Amino acid sequence: MKKPAPFSPELNNKIEQFQAQAAPMKLGTVDFSSKLLLAPMAGICNIPFRLLMEDLGAGGTVSELISCHGINYANQRTLEMLKIDNLEKNVGLQLFGEDAEAMSRAAEVAQNYGPKFLDINMGCPVNKVVTKGGGSALMKEVEKLAPLFEKVRSKIKIPLSIKIRTGWDANHLNAAEILKIAHDSGIEWVAIHGRTRTQQYTGLADWNFIENLNEVKKLPLVGNGDLHHPYGVSDRLLKTNCNALMIARGALRNPFIFLESLDPNYAKQKRSIFHGKDYWEVVQRLYTYNTEIFPEERTTLVQLRKLIVWFAAGFPHAAAFRSQIFGCQHLGDTMKFTEDYFLSLGESQKFINYDEVFMSSGHG
Repeated sequence: MKKPAPFSPELNNKIEQFQAQAAPMKLGTVDFSSKLLLAPMAGICNIPFRLLMEDLGAGGTVSELISCHGINYANQRTLEMLKIDNLEKNVGLQLFGEDAEAMSRAAEVAQNYGPKFLDINMGCPVNKVVTKGGGSALMKEVEKLAPLFEKVRSKIKIPLSIKIRTGWDANHLNAAEILKIAHDSGIEWVAIHGRTRTQQYTGLADWNFIENLNEVKKLPLVGNGDLHHPYGVSDRLLKTNCNALMIARGALRNPFIFLESLDPNYAKQKRSIFHGKDYWEVVQRLYTYNTEIFPEERTTLVQLRKLIVWFAAGFPHAAAFRSQIFGCQHLGDTMKFTEDYFLSLGESQKFINYDEVFMSSGHG
């Protein structure tokens, strides 16, 4: 993909003011441009979204979860998910599956697409993944983990990481045991979502559990869960012993969260310098990326619509705008309605109730 047109000088200045505070860091042998990474989200973390998040301050990104069996069967849609764009800097591919042989064969294929690292999904709680033995189900049979890790490790030349949860349920919190196995099996770092599988995305992430793991960890640890607001992310950055943090659903309603979280004094104010016209520029950049990647207008429309609506969340009249957008069946009209809406907002602030459940069906 060719480099997109630059943001306006005004938006670019805002972005640069935050990016100046980002500190590069390493996880294992992999370099990232910031301690704030984009977590893998099913149906969301495709090339256009990953590129946009890198543009807006994410220190690295991970693909949506990709089936090892789909790779091994050479399913065309699955292979498309492995693609990485030449503009992407710090991206990993996440695989899911339950069988060491199948996972290792898929990993060998996946590394040929040029990711900086591969990641094994051990955290997805949704039934269609877990009932087949993948995702969070891998945490139930720890005796199978070392052979799985070592088999995959033997087939690839790039770093391997894993993403887990605290455990299967409150009675089986075995993340510490898995960290030790990961260390002994050549895993480079571990990302952990602070909920059990049975919690899915309900309740609260257990950050005390994550921080306690930092006291016994032998590998770099990346914390994840409930990082929805710049103030919360910034506060966690100041006090965590994690090597990095992963933001998932927080980026869906605030694409500037990676930037705004870097300045603790700014974040404490709980007011944003990014306004409707900035969101419109972001939507235009996302439109460019999507039309470059997806040749069919319908695909671009579907991909754009959900993100446009999420970006609008918390702004005045967002509900009416959402109805208008989902009632629109043409990409050109959708972009015109979006332009009119965001440019009408002036300097309006977002007001989001972060206590309300958002995207609890398995996106992050």
